[in-house]
Amino acid sequence: MAERSPGDPRDPLDEEAAWAEIVAGYGEQPSFPAKDGTDEPPRTDGATEKREGKGESPAPGSFVVYAPGVGPRDWSAADASDDDFDENDEGHFTPPEPPPLPKADVTAKFAWLAVIGGPLLLVAMVILQQPVTWWITVLGIGGFLGGFATLVARMKNDDEDGDHHLPGGGAVV
Repeated sequence: MAERSPGDPRDPLDEEAAWAEIVAGYGEQPSFPAKDGTDEPPRTDGATEKREGKGESPAPGSFVVYAPGVGPRDWSAADASDDDFDENDEGHFTPPEPPPLPKADVTAKFAWLAVIGGPLLLVAMVILQQPVTWWITVLGIGGFLGGFATLVARMKNDDEDGDHHLPGGGAVV
């Protein structure tokens, strides 16, 4: 019979030794830093010597638990004031009001109604457990395809400008 190595996974696991190893890895409970920030940060080099009466450093692989309201995220930014600006600063930028949206014509409204309403009609028939007859299918699918085709056909064409084919034309400002 061939010999097996000591770390062979087929060997039975010694649960008591595994638990003892896990418990030994925890170390002592971490100390919480004082609110005034006088406590030095925890050491991560694995040293176990005592610090000046402040407890033991965390064991390797452990973590530091901060009390609520204490820790790396317990600060807040100072409020801005007018004194923060000097003569070179321009102050706060307020963008101008955007132009109003263009009014949609009746054809575009019906096209959007067909694009959205066609699939919603089919979904409503399935949810309400009504029979989906041939004319409901034609309305749903045909409405979607017809509305989509109408919207694509009415899209604004950028070929009207004529300047798009110039190489190196750059951005239009």
